[in-house]
Amino acid sequence: MGLSENTLKWVMRLYPPFFFQRIWVRRFGKGFTSAEVKINKSLVNRNYNASIFGGTIFAAADPFYALMFDQALRRRGFKTVVWLKSASIQYIKPARTALFFRIDLSEEEILLAEQALAEQGKFVKTYPIVITDRNGEICAVMQNEVYIKDIGYKKADRKQVNQEV
Repeated sequence: MGLSENTLKWVMRLYPPFFFQRIWVRRFGKGFTSAEVKINKSLVNRNYNASIFGGTIFAAADPFYALMFDQALRRRGFKTVVWLKSASIQYIKPARTALFFRIDLSEEEILLAEQALAEQGKFVKTYPIVITDRNGEICAVMQNEVYIKDIGYKKADRKQVNQEV
């Protein structure tokens, strides 16, 4: 389903796993080419060491590349299924303040995905997310492997089109 940037921002803000862990989507850029997220430190996401629970940090960064690719490609007429194929996170230092991250999806990245979808029917790539504290210090780095499948892709049709040209 295609949503506006503002609508998806509010859906994500009120999504229970985000809402109760104090994960706040600040904005989506025009055409879903960027996202800005804040993880507020609170009593409900503090761990034993009085820093933000690692699971909250992981959950905050989990869906954004998949959501952004899905929405960006839908606007270009693709019918896709997009998911996070794998993810890993490296915690650099305890998160003792609110955390922030920004994701940018360039036109080149979208075109790369479009080309792979047209030629192979799928696109798989890993993207980093750098998560910083209020002072700009890196607290965590997450690697998100995104899998995109064009549900309208038919290998035989693509071969036939290529032979006719």
